[in-house]
Amino acid sequence: MPAFEMPDSLEFKPDFAEARRYWEAFWAGEIIDRPGVMIRAPKEGCDPRPGPEYMAGHDGNFDRAIDMVLENAATTYFAGEALPCFTPSFGPDMFAGFLGVDLARSADSTGTSWSMPTVESWADVLPLELDVHNPLWVQMIDFVRRFVERCEGKVLCSHLDLHSNFDALAAMRLPERLCLDLYDCPELVDRAIADVRRIYFEVYCGVYYAGKMDRWGSLGWGPFYGEGRTSYTQCDFICLLSPEMARRWVIPALEEECSFLDHSVYHYDGPDALVHLADICSIKDLDVISWVPGARNPGHDHYIELFQKIQTYGKGLDINCSVEQLPFFHERLKPEKVMYSCWARSETEADDAIKWLKDHT
Repeated sequence: MPAFEMPDSLEFKPDFAEARRYWEAFWAGEIIDRPGVMIRAPKEGCDPRPGPEYMAGHDGNFDRAIDMVLENAATTYFAGEALPCFTPSFGPDMFAGFLGVDLARSADSTGTSWSMPTVESWADVLPLELDVHNPLWVQMIDFVRRFVERCEGKVLCSHLDLHSNFDALAAMRLPERLCLDLYDCPELVDRAIADVRRIYFEVYCGVYYAGKMDRWGSLGWGPFYGEGRTSYTQCDFICLLSPEMARRWVIPALEEECSFLDHSVYHYDGPDALVHLADICSIKDLDVISWVPGARNPGHDHYIELFQKIQTYGKGLDINCSVEQLPFFHERLKPEKVMYSCWARSETEADDAIKWLKDHT
Protein backbone atom coordinates (compact mmCIF):
# COMPACT_ATOMS: atom_id res chain seq x y z
CA MET A 1 0.00 0.00 0.00
CA PRO A 2 1.17 3.59 -0.58
CA ALA A 3 3.38 4.98 2.17
CA PHE A 4 2.12 8.53 1.49
CA GLU A 5 -1.22 10.30 1.57
CA MET A 6 -3.16 9.76 -1.62
CA PRO A 7 -4.83 12.78 -3.31
CA ASP A 8 -8.51 13.22 -2.46
CA SER A 9 -9.78 14.16 -5.89
CA LEU A 10 -9.29 13.84 -9.62
CA GLU A 11 -10.27 16.59 -12.02
CA PHE A 12 -13.00 14.39 -13.50
CA LYS A 13 -13.84 12.60 -10.23
CA PRO A 14 -14.04 15.18 -7.43
CA ASP A 15 -15.29 12.55 -4.94
CA PHE A 16 -12.31 10.26 -5.53
CA ALA A 17 -11.73 9.87 -1.78
CA GLU A 18 -15.34 8.81 -1.21
CA ALA A 19 -15.16 6.28 -4.04
CA ARG A 20 -11.97 4.83 -2.55
CA ARG A 21 -13.80 4.35 0.74
CA TYR A 22 -16.41 2.17 -0.96
CA TRP A 23 -13.72 0.28 -2.89
CA GLU A 24 -11.93 -0.49 0.38
CA ALA A 25 -15.17 -1.79 1.87
CA PHE A 26 -15.78 -3.98 -1.19
CA TRP A 27 -12.34 -5.60 -1.03
CA ALA A 28 -12.83 -6.19 2.70
CA GLY A 29 -16.20 -7.86 2.06
CA GLU A 30 -17.99 -5.16 4.02
CA ILE A 31 -20.99 -2.88 3.46
CA ILE A 32 -21.10 0.84 4.16
CA ASP A 33 -24.72 1.44 3.12
CA ARG A 34 -25.06 -0.32 -0.26
CA PRO A 35 -23.22 -2.70 -2.58
CA GLY A 36 -20.51 -1.32 -4.81
CA VAL A 37 -21.64 0.17 -8.11
CA MET A 38 -19.90 1.87 -11.01
CA ILE A 39 -22.25 3.93 -13.16
CA ARG A 40 -21.24 6.08 -16.11
CA ALA A 41 -23.58 8.58 -17.74
CA PRO A 42 -23.39 11.54 -20.12
CA LYS A 43 -22.44 14.70 -18.25
CA GLU A 44 -25.16 17.32 -18.25
CA GLY A 45 -24.58 20.30 -20.51
CA CYS A 46 -21.94 18.52 -22.62
CA ASP A 47 -21.90 16.97 -26.05
CA PRO A 48 -20.66 13.39 -25.51
CA ARG A 49 -17.26 12.68 -26.99
CA PRO A 50 -16.12 9.14 -27.81
CA GLY A 51 -13.10 7.56 -26.24
CA PRO A 52 -10.28 6.20 -28.40
CA GLU A 53 -10.71 3.03 -30.41
CA TYR A 54 -9.20 -0.25 -29.25
CA MET A 55 -5.41 -0.30 -29.74
CA ALA A 56 -5.24 3.47 -30.20
CA GLY A 57 -1.62 4.54 -29.95
CA HIS A 58 -0.17 1.38 -31.50
CA ASP A 59 1.04 3.53 -34.38
CA GLY A 60 3.02 5.75 -32.02
CA ASN A 61 0.46 8.58 -32.14
CA PHE A 62 0.02 8.67 -28.37
CA ASP A 63 -1.26 12.23 -28.16
CA ARG A 64 -4.26 11.61 -30.41
CA ALA A 65 -5.36 8.74 -28.18
CA ILE A 66 -4.77 10.78 -25.03
CA ASP A 67 -6.71 13.73 -26.45
CA MET A 68 -9.70 11.44 -26.96
CA VAL A 69 -9.38 10.00 -23.44
CA LEU A 70 -9.45 13.47 -21.92
CA GLU A 71 -12.35 14.63 -24.10
CA ASN A 72 -14.39 11.55 -23.21
CA ALA A 73 -13.65 11.89 -19.49
CA ALA A 74 -14.61 15.57 -19.55
CA THR A 75 -18.06 14.70 -20.93
CA THR A 76 -18.75 11.66 -18.71
CA TYR A 77 -20.37 11.58 -15.28
CA PHE A 78 -18.66 9.03 -13.02
CA ALA A 79 -21.10 7.98 -10.31
CA GLY A 80 -20.49 5.72 -7.34
CA GLU A 81 -17.22 3.84 -7.66
CA ALA A 82 -16.75 4.57 -11.38
CA LEU A 83 -13.41 6.23 -12.08
CA PRO A 84 -12.01 7.96 -15.16
CA CYS A 85 -9.41 5.55 -16.51
CA PHE A 86 -7.78 4.28 -19.68
CA THR A 87 -6.11 0.99 -20.58
CA PRO A 88 -3.29 1.25 -23.14
CA SER A 89 -3.31 -1.73 -25.48
CA PHE A 90 -1.58 -3.04 -28.57
CA GLY A 91 -3.89 -6.07 -28.69
CA PRO A 92 -4.52 -9.27 -26.71
CA ASP A 93 -1.11 -10.92 -27.24
CA MET A 94 1.08 -8.09 -25.95
CA PHE A 95 2.81 -10.30 -23.38
CA ALA A 96 4.02 -12.63 -26.12
CA GLY A 97 4.97 -9.54 -28.12
CA PHE A 98 7.13 -8.34 -25.25
CA LEU A 99 8.96 -11.67 -25.54
CA GLY A 100 9.74 -11.16 -29.21
CA VAL A 101 6.70 -12.50 -31.08
CA ASP A 102 5.52 -10.30 -33.95
CA LEU A 103 1.94 -9.01 -33.83
CA ALA A 104 -0.17 -8.71 -36.97
CA ARG A 105 -2.92 -6.09 -37.00
CA SER A 106 -6.22 -6.13 -38.84
CA ALA A 107 -6.68 -3.63 -41.63
CA ASP A 108 -10.48 -3.57 -41.29
CA SER A 109 -12.90 -2.31 -38.68
CA THR A 110 -12.43 -5.25 -36.31
CA GLY A 111 -9.50 -3.38 -34.76
CA THR A 112 -7.56 -6.24 -33.23
CA SER A 113 -4.19 -7.96 -33.46
CA TRP A 114 -2.88 -11.48 -33.20
CA SER A 115 0.44 -13.15 -32.71
CA MET A 116 2.63 -14.69 -35.39
CA PRO A 117 3.98 -17.71 -33.49
CA THR A 118 7.70 -18.24 -33.91
CA VAL A 119 8.55 -21.11 -31.54
CA GLU A 120 9.39 -24.30 -33.43
CA SER A 121 10.96 -26.00 -30.43
CA TRP A 122 10.93 -24.89 -26.80
CA ALA A 123 14.43 -26.34 -26.44
CA ASP A 124 15.70 -23.74 -28.93
CA VAL A 125 14.28 -20.68 -27.15
CA LEU A 126 14.57 -21.43 -23.44
CA PRO A 127 15.13 -19.72 -21.14
CA LEU A 128 12.63 -17.01 -22.00
CA GLU A 129 13.63 -13.48 -21.00
CA LEU A 130 12.15 -9.99 -21.13
CA ASP A 131 14.41 -7.87 -23.32
CA VAL A 132 14.01 -4.32 -22.01
CA HIS A 133 15.05 -3.09 -25.46
CA ASN A 134 12.25 -5.01 -27.18
CA PRO A 135 10.57 -2.36 -29.43
CA LEU A 136 7.03 -3.23 -28.35
CA TRP A 137 7.96 -3.08 -24.67
CA VAL A 138 9.76 0.24 -25.12
CA GLN A 139 6.78 1.62 -27.03
CA MET A 140 4.33 0.57 -24.30
CA ILE A 141 6.39 2.05 -21.49
CA ASP A 142 6.73 5.28 -23.50
CA PHE A 143 2.96 5.31 -24.04
CA VAL A 144 2.25 4.84 -20.33
CA ARG A 145 4.70 7.55 -19.33
CA ARG A 146 3.31 9.98 -21.90
CA PHE A 147 -0.20 9.25 -20.67
CA VAL A 148 0.74 9.99 -17.07
CA GLU A 149 2.61 13.13 -18.12
CA ARG A 150 -0.59 14.54 -19.60
CA CYS A 151 -3.30 12.93 -17.47
CA GLU A 152 -1.98 12.72 -13.91
CA GLY A 153 -4.58 14.13 -11.56
CA LYS A 154 -7.27 13.81 -14.24
CA VAL A 155 -7.55 10.23 -15.51
CA LEU A 156 -6.00 7.07 -14.04
CA CYS A 157 -3.82 4.76 -16.09
CA SER A 158 -5.11 1.20 -15.93
CA HIS A 159 -2.86 -1.83 -16.16
CA LEU A 160 -2.63 -3.97 -19.29
CA ASP A 161 -4.67 -6.86 -20.60
CA LEU A 162 -1.68 -9.13 -20.12
CA HIS A 163 -2.72 -12.63 -21.24
CA SER A 164 0.19 -14.05 -19.29
CA ASN A 165 0.87 -17.65 -18.14
CA PHE A 166 -0.39 -20.26 -20.64
CA ASP A 167 -2.04 -17.71 -22.93
CA ALA A 168 1.41 -16.25 -23.58
CA LEU A 169 2.84 -19.69 -24.39
CA ALA A 170 -0.06 -20.40 -26.77
CA ALA A 171 0.57 -17.11 -28.56
CA MET A 172 4.23 -18.01 -28.99
CA ARG A 173 3.67 -21.59 -30.15
CA LEU A 174 0.05 -21.97 -31.48
CA PRO A 175 -2.62 -23.48 -29.20
CA GLU A 176 -2.87 -26.81 -31.05
CA ARG A 177 0.91 -27.31 -31.03
CA LEU A 178 1.10 -26.39 -27.36
CA CYS A 179 -1.55 -29.04 -26.64
CA LEU A 180 0.68 -31.64 -28.28
CA ASP A 181 3.68 -30.37 -26.32
CA LEU A 182 1.89 -31.27 -23.09
CA TYR A 183 2.23 -34.92 -24.15
CA ASP A 184 5.41 -34.82 -26.23
CA CYS A 185 7.68 -32.64 -24.06
CA PRO A 186 5.98 -31.79 -20.75
CA GLU A 187 9.31 -31.09 -19.05
CA LEU A 188 10.05 -28.34 -21.57
CA VAL A 189 6.58 -26.89 -20.98
CA ASP A 190 7.39 -26.91 -17.25
CA ARG A 191 10.46 -24.78 -17.96
CA ALA A 192 8.63 -22.45 -20.34
CA ILE A 193 5.77 -21.73 -17.93
CA ALA A 194 8.27 -21.21 -15.10
CA ASP A 195 9.98 -18.54 -17.21
CA VAL A 196 6.70 -16.81 -18.08
CA ARG A 197 5.65 -16.85 -14.43
CA ARG A 198 8.91 -15.11 -13.50
CA ILE A 199 8.59 -12.56 -16.31
CA TYR A 200 5.03 -11.70 -15.21
CA PHE A 201 6.40 -9.81 -12.21
CA GLU A 202 8.84 -7.83 -14.36
CA VAL A 203 6.10 -6.85 -16.80
CA TYR A 204 3.59 -5.98 -14.11
CA CYS A 205 6.02 -3.85 -12.12
CA GLY A 206 7.42 -2.10 -15.21
CA VAL A 207 3.97 -0.83 -16.18
CA TYR A 208 2.90 -0.25 -12.57
CA TYR A 209 5.70 2.18 -11.81
CA ALA A 210 5.68 3.84 -15.25
CA GLY A 211 1.98 4.54 -14.69
CA LYS A 212 2.57 5.94 -11.17
CA MET A 213 0.10 3.39 -9.84
CA ASP A 214 2.05 3.30 -6.59
CA ARG A 215 0.95 6.93 -6.20
CA TRP A 216 -2.68 6.78 -7.35
CA GLY A 217 -3.69 3.16 -6.89
CA SER A 218 -4.27 0.83 -9.79
CA LEU A 219 -6.93 -0.72 -11.97
CA GLY A 220 -6.90 -3.83 -14.06
CA TRP A 221 -7.77 -3.50 -17.74
CA GLY A 222 -11.33 -3.72 -16.46
CA PRO A 223 -12.35 -0.88 -14.15
CA PHE A 224 -11.78 -2.56 -10.77
CA TYR A 225 -9.72 -0.24 -8.57
CA GLY A 226 -7.65 -0.72 -5.44
CA GLU A 227 -4.77 0.84 -3.59
CA GLY A 228 -1.61 -1.14 -4.17
CA ARG A 229 -1.37 -3.77 -6.92
CA THR A 230 -4.70 -4.49 -8.61
CA SER A 231 -5.18 -6.45 -11.81
CA TYR A 232 -7.06 -9.08 -13.75
CA THR A 233 -5.75 -12.59 -14.18
CA GLN A 234 -6.99 -15.06 -16.74
CA CYS A 235 -6.21 -18.08 -18.85
CA ASP A 236 -8.36 -18.55 -21.93
CA PHE A 237 -6.25 -21.60 -22.86
CA ILE A 238 -7.67 -23.44 -19.84
CA CYS A 239 -10.71 -24.34 -21.96
CA LEU A 240 -8.48 -26.80 -23.84
CA LEU A 241 -7.17 -28.52 -20.71
CA SER A 242 -8.43 -31.29 -18.48
CA PRO A 243 -8.73 -30.46 -14.78
CA GLU A 244 -5.63 -32.57 -14.11
CA MET A 245 -3.57 -30.64 -16.65
CA ALA A 246 -4.89 -27.32 -15.39
CA ARG A 247 -3.86 -28.25 -11.84
CA ARG A 248 -0.34 -29.02 -13.02
CA TRP A 249 0.31 -25.99 -15.21
CA VAL A 250 -2.30 -23.23 -14.92
CA ILE A 251 -3.65 -23.15 -11.37
CA PRO A 252 -0.18 -22.72 -9.79
CA ALA A 253 0.53 -19.81 -12.15
CA LEU A 254 -2.77 -18.15 -11.25
CA GLU A 255 -2.10 -18.72 -7.56
CA GLU A 256 1.27 -17.02 -7.91
CA GLU A 257 -0.19 -14.01 -9.73
CA CYS A 258 -3.01 -13.62 -7.20
CA SER A 259 -0.66 -13.89 -4.22
CA PHE A 260 1.50 -11.14 -5.74
CA LEU A 261 -1.47 -8.81 -6.25
CA ASP A 262 -3.18 -6.94 -3.45
CA HIS A 263 -6.51 -7.23 -5.27
CA SER A 264 -7.23 -9.71 -8.05
CA VAL A 265 -10.07 -10.33 -10.50
CA TYR A 266 -10.29 -13.48 -12.66
CA HIS A 267 -11.60 -12.85 -16.18
CA TYR A 268 -13.69 -16.04 -16.56
CA ASP A 269 -14.25 -16.42 -20.28
CA GLY A 270 -17.07 -18.70 -21.37
CA PRO A 271 -19.00 -21.83 -20.39
CA ASP A 272 -16.31 -24.17 -21.76
CA ALA A 273 -14.14 -23.21 -18.77
CA LEU A 274 -16.76 -24.01 -16.12
CA VAL A 275 -15.29 -27.49 -15.57
CA HIS A 276 -12.50 -25.66 -13.72
CA LEU A 277 -14.77 -23.52 -11.51
CA ALA A 278 -14.01 -25.27 -8.21
CA ASP A 279 -10.24 -25.19 -8.84
CA ILE A 280 -10.25 -21.52 -9.79
CA CYS A 281 -12.44 -20.55 -6.84
CA SER A 282 -10.11 -22.51 -4.54
CA ILE A 283 -7.33 -19.98 -5.21
CA LYS A 284 -6.99 -18.41 -1.79
CA ASP A 285 -5.86 -14.95 -2.85
CA LEU A 286 -8.32 -14.58 -5.74
CA ASP A 287 -10.90 -11.94 -4.80
CA VAL A 288 -13.39 -11.59 -7.65
CA ILE A 289 -14.80 -13.53 -10.59
CA SER A 290 -15.67 -11.51 -13.69
CA TRP A 291 -17.92 -13.75 -15.77
CA VAL A 292 -18.03 -13.37 -19.56
CA PRO A 293 -20.84 -15.47 -21.09
CA GLY A 294 -19.24 -15.58 -24.53
CA ALA A 295 -20.59 -14.89 -28.00
CA ARG A 296 -24.16 -16.00 -28.75
CA ASN A 297 -24.81 -16.87 -25.10
CA PRO A 298 -27.46 -15.15 -22.93
CA GLY A 299 -26.69 -12.20 -20.68
CA HIS A 300 -25.70 -12.07 -17.03
CA ASP A 301 -29.27 -12.42 -15.75
CA HIS A 302 -29.31 -15.98 -17.14
CA TYR A 303 -26.45 -17.01 -14.84
CA ILE A 304 -27.83 -16.08 -11.45
CA GLU A 305 -27.38 -19.62 -10.06
CA LEU A 306 -23.74 -19.58 -11.16
CA PHE A 307 -23.22 -16.25 -9.41
CA GLN A 308 -24.83 -17.55 -6.23
CA LYS A 309 -22.54 -20.58 -6.35
CA ILE A 310 -19.47 -18.38 -6.80
CA GLN A 311 -20.49 -16.37 -3.74
CA THR A 312 -20.63 -19.60 -1.69
CA TYR A 313 -16.90 -19.96 -2.41
CA GLY A 314 -16.39 -16.56 -0.77
CA LYS A 315 -15.55 -14.76 -4.01
CA GLY A 316 -16.85 -11.38 -5.12
CA LEU A 317 -18.64 -10.78 -8.41
CA ASP A 318 -18.34 -8.33 -11.28
CA ILE A 319 -21.89 -7.87 -12.61
CA ASN A 320 -22.46 -5.93 -15.82
CA CYS A 321 -26.10 -4.92 -16.14
CA SER A 322 -28.47 -2.08 -16.91
CA VAL A 323 -29.71 0.16 -14.12
CA GLU A 324 -33.14 -1.40 -14.68
CA GLN A 325 -31.69 -4.85 -13.86
CA LEU A 326 -30.19 -3.78 -10.51
CA PRO A 327 -33.25 -4.85 -8.46
CA PHE A 328 -33.21 -8.34 -10.03
CA PHE A 329 -29.60 -8.98 -9.00
CA HIS A 330 -29.81 -7.12 -5.69
CA GLU A 331 -32.64 -9.37 -4.50
CA ARG A 332 -30.62 -12.51 -5.25
CA LEU A 333 -26.97 -11.76 -4.41
CA LYS A 334 -25.11 -10.94 -1.23
CA PRO A 335 -24.53 -7.17 -1.38
CA GLU A 336 -21.10 -7.29 0.26
CA LYS A 337 -19.81 -9.63 -2.46
CA VAL A 338 -20.79 -7.78 -5.62
CA MET A 339 -19.70 -4.79 -7.70
CA TYR A 340 -22.14 -3.63 -10.37
CA SER A 341 -21.11 -1.89 -13.58
CA CYS A 342 -23.82 0.05 -15.44
CA TRP A 343 -24.43 2.78 -17.97
CA ALA A 344 -27.18 5.33 -17.28
CA ARG A 345 -28.91 7.70 -19.66
CA SER A 346 -28.44 10.73 -17.41
CA GLU A 347 -26.83 11.94 -14.19
CA THR A 348 -30.24 11.84 -12.52
CA GLU A 349 -30.80 8.22 -13.52
CA ALA A 350 -27.36 7.31 -12.16
CA ASP A 351 -27.96 9.09 -8.85
CA ASP A 352 -31.44 7.57 -8.52
CA ALA A 353 -30.02 4.07 -9.01
CA ILE A 354 -27.49 4.62 -6.25
CA LYS A 355 -30.21 5.98 -3.96
CA TRP A 356 -32.35 2.93 -4.70
CA LEU A 357 -29.51 0.62 -3.66
CA LYS A 358 -29.07 2.54 -0.41
CA ASP A 359 -32.80 2.44 0.32
CA HIS A 360 -33.02 -1.31 -0.31
CA THR A 361 -29.85 -2.57 1.41
